[in-house]
Amino acid sequence: MDKILIANRGEIARRIMRTCREMGIATVAVFAEPDRNSLFVSEADQAVALGGAAAGESYLRIDAILDAARRSGADAIHPGYGFLAENADFARACAEQKITLIGPTPEAIALMGSKIEAKRRMIEAGVPVLPSLELGDQSAETLAREVEKLAFPLLVKASAGGGGRGMRLVQRQEDLAASIAAAEGEAAAAFGDGTVFIEPYLESPRHVEIQILGDADGNVVHLFERECSIQRRHQKILEEAPSPAVDETLRRAMGETAVRAAKAISYRSAGTVEFLLTPEGKFYFLEMNTRLQVEHPVTECITGLDLVRLQILIARGEPLPAEAFHPRIDGHAIEVRLYAEDAQHDFAPTTGTLHRFHLPETAGVRVEAGFADGDEISPFYDSMLAKMIAHAPTREEAARRLARALTTARIHGPKTNRDLLVRLLGHEDFLAGRTDTHFLMRHRPEQLGRPLFDARGETLHAAAAALAMQAQRRAKAKVLKTVPSGWRNNPSTLQHTKYQGATDEIDIGYRFKREGLVLEVNGDRLPRSRLLNCTPSGVTLEVDGVSRVYEVQHVGETVYVDSPLGGARFTAIDRFPPPEAELAAGSLVAPLPGVVNEIKVTVGAVVEAGDVLIVIESMKMLHEVSSPTSGKVAEIYVEPAGHVEAGMVLVVIADEHDE
Repeated sequence: MDKILIANRGEIARRIMRTCREMGIATVAVFAEPDRNSLFVSEADQAVALGGAAAGESYLRIDAILDAARRSGADAIHPGYGFLAENADFARACAEQKITLIGPTPEAIALMGSKIEAKRRMIEAGVPVLPSLELGDQSAETLAREVEKLAFPLLVKASAGGGGRGMRLVQRQEDLAASIAAAEGEAAAAFGDGTVFIEPYLESPRHVEIQILGDADGNVVHLFERECSIQRRHQKILEEAPSPAVDETLRRAMGETAVRAAKAISYRSAGTVEFLLTPEGKFYFLEMNTRLQVEHPVTECITGLDLVRLQILIARGEPLPAEAFHPRIDGHAIEVRLYAEDAQHDFAPTTGTLHRFHLPETAGVRVEAGFADGDEISPFYDSMLAKMIAHAPTREEAARRLARALTTARIHGPKTNRDLLVRLLGHEDFLAGRTDTHFLMRHRPEQLGRPLFDARGETLHAAAAALAMQAQRRAKAKVLKTVPSGWRNNPSTLQHTKYQGATDEIDIGYRFKREGLVLEVNGDRLPRSRLLNCTPSGVTLEVDGVSRVYEVQHVGETVYVDSPLGGARFTAIDRFPPPEAELAAGSLVAPLPGVVNEIKVTVGAVVEAGDVLIVIESMKMLHEVSSPTSGKVAEIYVEPAGHVEAGMVLVVIADEHDE
């Protein structure tokens, strides 16, 4: 195995390359057009363009991936996770082309790729599973009768794929048909297979998974558990190892069950057996992921084993090394997923330019990122920007390390879930180990996702922004550059700068004089203000005897300010703003960027408030956009498969009685 093609992108492509370099193996990157200038492309020894933008035009094209392997001379392919990682047809095609796939056999992928078939096989192997209902061609009457045996609430789930796509929670019988249709549509769009099934919805389980490894000699071992209970839209955002809810007895039972499940399908390579764990200590098979997991670093941290290296050794036909048979847990590790999304607005994906993207790798903190300064976040792929992992002797210390690293990160551009992650790590329920899959139902994301500092902290950041702005103006001045903007020998009125903050407008007034600085926020004088240093990119401000350094970046009318308290973004308010164009009454606007998946109405159709009119696909999820009012569809401004930006008018609804 001399050269490995990585059939993936972003942070996981870079992660695999790192191990390949350590093992002396050359690497090949493949890329879609939006990724042409990405980090993972430049870090590979060779790179091959796939063309296209959407995954279906690039990373999901089996023919293009195999052609890239042939042209680059790669003798092996690592699929990472997502895309083709659990595609049995891809595994078969690799075998036919005599290219080693670093992963399990096509048969194992196919068996576990169908959750329905996986459940059947696990029942045969004696693995505990929840009862389920397969839909097939049942009539509505038969389905209603069968559903009564399970009892609500229920979960409609896609048989193929994962990541929370094709999944709908159903609380009432009357919502079942619509939920099945929606899950089928999303599953078909995401995985090319709209098959779904139904199972009971456990009210407050933990999501606990077991990392397993199997080699060609039939050996299977487990490397303990990971807890992945904190999720949004059934997608994980925080994972840790070991689980605070699992003791040695339960760990042994779950580990032995996972090994039994893997042996039942003659599993080879790295994989994960996922369970739902009830408060009573009962666990049920959820699914088996026949690939490397996003959260694999926490297992690597506590065991000291490189899972990618072990995957490569197994693919070479080598037996598991001795250290894999006798793993030990060293300390505690926590991983968070940094997403481009707005946690305060239902986790809507965000896109745009990352003007600055710096995640600190401090002691005990590992960063795996797919983006750098200046990169564009596109709507075509998953919204994860990076993973940050902390490893420490104790769980509390790991949480503190990770929260501190996130707080001091510099992330300028589209909104991310950084603030929510910091608050999660410091939440009393999380620190007490009281986590389950309903954590973000009990604790409101719009509260957890608010800025890290209070109103006073925001005003101090705004003051730093205004002072840096005046320094920028003076730097451009042709005369008296060293004199602060607004400086006077005699008392005078304050200079004013207004910003739009996270929620409110902030008016900063300042005046320089011989004795120092006069500083006001919204008319209130800040006590004992001193400006210790001031440049367009940095301000050291002392207020009431406490000084703090603020880093400042100007991007057009937007100013980003970072300090040890966290980061803030402000938009300068023009003193003489132009009149704003008003949207037509009844305008339906896009809540997020993406691609039009479906238009459910035509011009002239009569609709009710709340009717779904447009479905937008963004970052591999389907988002329904409903009518804001009742009336008649007057205009439709989009077409199927057309691209939309957040705030773009999609449809205009007129009064039904208007001529």
